Amino acid sequence: MAAEKNKQFDPTSVLHEIEEKFEMFQILNEDGKIVNKESDPNLSDEQLTELMERMVYTRILDQRSIALNRQGRLGFYAPTAGQEASQLASHYALEKDDFILPGYRDVPQLIFHGLPLHMAFLWSRGHFLGSEIPEGLNIFPPQIIIGAQYVQAAGVALGFQKRGTKSVVMTYTGDGGTSQGDFYEGLNFAGAFRSPAIFVVQNNQFAISTPREVQTAAKTLAQKGIAAGIPSILVDGMDPLAVYAVTKDARERAVKGDGPTLIETMCYRYGPHTMAGDDPTRYRTSDIDSEWEKRDPIVRFRLYLESKNLWNEEKENEVIERAKQEIKDAIKQADQAPKQKVTDFLKIMYTGDMPYNVQEQFDIYTEKESK
Repeated sequence: MAAEKNKQFDPTSVLHEIEEKFEMFQILNEDGKIVNKESDPNLSDEQLTELMERMVYTRILDQRSIALNRQGRLGFYAPTAGQEASQLASHYALEKDDFILPGYRDVPQLIFHGLPLHMAFLWSRGHFLGSEIPEGLNIFPPQIIIGAQYVQAAGVALGFQKRGTKSVVMTYTGDGGTSQGDFYEGLNFAGAFRSPAIFVVQNNQFAISTPREVQTAAKTLAQKGIAAGIPSILVDGMDPLAVYAVTKDARERAVKGDGPTLIETMCYRYGPHTMAGDDPTRYRTSDIDSEWEKRDPIVRFRLYLESKNLWNEEKENEVIERAKQEIKDAIKQADQAPKQKVTDFLKIMYTGDMPYNVQEQFDIYTEKESK
């Protein structure tokens, strides 16, 4: 009897049982072949082509943004190559009225949600005009504070819920963000109120230089949602069809009142964490890079679309040339933005009367700027 009691009291086996349930969900394998036909979201030919166009466009945007950063024409920039399926296929499952709270790597989703490209460039430069979101566009500027967008997303989702709005909130963070307190607070709050939020963790394997397995003992990041009572799933983040399918499902459940979902997308960033001096060769080997390059989301999606006669080199080149031209036009438009002034920042911060000490500074800088 004593042995049977001890066997029942086994928290370690409970942990292992939960962890083993998180198998990676996949529809399209590395060779561009459907391996999970029952879960195929059955996108139309036009939708498949549009999603591919967005992914190719974003890869070119990433390449050009890196070049512009090195030329001193952009400021802060976090490379996105390798994460196109995670970012754009998840966004593709949203509706226009849905709200996005991005991390600093999630600029592509904002652009395809409606943010003008030149404003994305101004945001990178730290220009205040880059954060003046156009009326009716449901986004926040990219969040620099790691994980803070999770708490904000819970609040926005509760607001939608209180208003009875049939829209959802999507927010993103990286694997490093799951080690922040805001991550847990956001999940718990949304879970407690069953708010319409979709929490995406883009597990690109490294929080700057810290490997995922060093920062947490959890076997998956998806399982962290279980403690908050939130349905959670681990998905191949370099498989556009799988990412779209799980996000679409999460959205449908959220608008029905079934509450939030946590999605861990297993992916990889080919470049550095940001262009601000990070050197990935110091913490990643060429073997790891090569292994992940075999899973490239654009390569596998290209193979899939070619097998359906929906894609070819000519179409891809058209997208590439269009992207280059639009980027050229947008950076030129960003260059035409007025130079920022100290008085601009003070007026933005103090929309009413300024404290006397701030007013003194405002008057001093007004005189300086007039010369």
